[in-house]
Amino acid sequence: MNLSSIANVFGTLLIVTGCSMVLPALCSLYYGENDLVALLISMVVIVSAGIPFKWFFRNENQLGIKDGIFLASFGWVVISAVSTLPFMIHGAIPSFTDAFFEMMSGYTTTGATILSDIEALPHGLLFWRSQTHLLGGMGFLTLTLIFLPHGMGSVRVFRAESSPGQVITKDKFKARNKDTLIWLWSIYIFLNATQTFLLCVHGLPLFDSLCIAFGTVSTSGYSTMNASIGAYNSAYVDWVTIIFMCLGGVTFVLFYQVVKGDWQQVRSNTELRWYLGFLFFFCGIVSLILYQGQVYEDFLDCLRFGTFQVVSLLTTTGFITADYELWPQAAQMFLIITCFVGACAGSTTSGIKVVHYVVILKHMYSSIRRIFLQPMSVSALRINGRPVDASIIDLSVCYFIVNIFLILIGACVMVLLEDIDCLTSISSIVATLMNIGPGFGGVGPSENFSFFSDAGKWFLSWNMLVGRLEMFSALVIFFPAFWKK
Repeated sequence: MNLSSIANVFGTLLIVTGCSMVLPALCSLYYGENDLVALLISMVVIVSAGIPFKWFFRNENQLGIKDGIFLASFGWVVISAVSTLPFMIHGAIPSFTDAFFEMMSGYTTTGATILSDIEALPHGLLFWRSQTHLLGGMGFLTLTLIFLPHGMGSVRVFRAESSPGQVITKDKFKARNKDTLIWLWSIYIFLNATQTFLLCVHGLPLFDSLCIAFGTVSTSGYSTMNASIGAYNSAYVDWVTIIFMCLGGVTFVLFYQVVKGDWQQVRSNTELRWYLGFLFFFCGIVSLILYQGQVYEDFLDCLRFGTFQVVSLLTTTGFITADYELWPQAAQMFLIITCFVGACAGSTTSGIKVVHYVVILKHMYSSIRRIFLQPMSVSALRINGRPVDASIIDLSVCYFIVNIFLILIGACVMVLLEDIDCLTSISSIVATLMNIGPGFGGVGPSENFSFFSDAGKWFLSWNMLVGRLEMFSALVIFFPAFWKK
């Protein structure tokens, strides 16, 4: 590996992290609270730590595929670690383990928290906490790569951080990778700004509107309120959030196609049709269950609360408007299933992703038909109108199996580390590995992750990282061959 080039990138990473604390510091200054000093000290320390790396290795501009995987894996650890400084210096989260868990959850867009009273935090720290969603939603490393020179091999970092599903869809933006990243971030910021404007029009404070938007478009889930989005008790806020959670679950390539006016690519996108189909099915059935069980008197309320929770869990956002563990068991069962779906590859979401289910289900249908009905038939599996190679089918099956094994093994580890029930152990792994945030049992919508031991929190933090990097980039570093020349 090229350690000099890696040091160059890490230097840029630290500088960008430190400079991104400017907005939280301004927020603290505006509200006149006691977190300003902690933010300013953290900013100076982090930028000062990054400048030597950037200066002494400024001419090192070559990155290989191993370098990209290394940066994608350990870059998240570094920024999560240094981002704990404001909370620890201020004293809001004095434990490094707790602060690291909170920051890893923020950057990986998980939304799981150890905080029991979120509203007790000063505005600057709350803004920094939500801003980690904004930075991590599109991938903090992709933002850092914008500040690197062309031709540095940033495409390798970008691929290491991308979803395996993007290999299946073969979606591309432009030939120059930095141009791709700028387009990604421009669309991403526009969606955040649009949702913020719509919430402000309704009368929400700018601070709340920004933090909600940061957690929505990035499909993350941090809120400035203990009751999450349910604290606003507004159908308008709920439906606006639903719309932008859905948009956050769409691959950003399609937004670029819309900007170009190429609607044919949108109409022919296989994954988008299945994604919308999943949403309509689960939203409809959960809403009907709520109405049949008379959980809410009005069907529109059943539709509103049912749709919100389905979209929130399916897109791995994790916002909450109701304690869904008080709903009928049938509704909870379908919500559990949505936790295993995820949205589109190339979106801000995590999870298994719709495209993998499309490939697996089409492969199952084709195999059953060929074995039992038409033994002599030969049919190509197609995605977006293009045939899919056998290696892509293997990738989808492998990705699904790895996810399931990680959930089962992780749940076993949790019951050994913690004195918890089976539902809580499995749900804690699903909630962190799929980057959802809330789950069921001890980590349900009315609970948090503070009761876990330090060992449990570190293990769950690792699961967040693995889920955010879509498994393979985080797991390949454990192969001895990766460290050989």
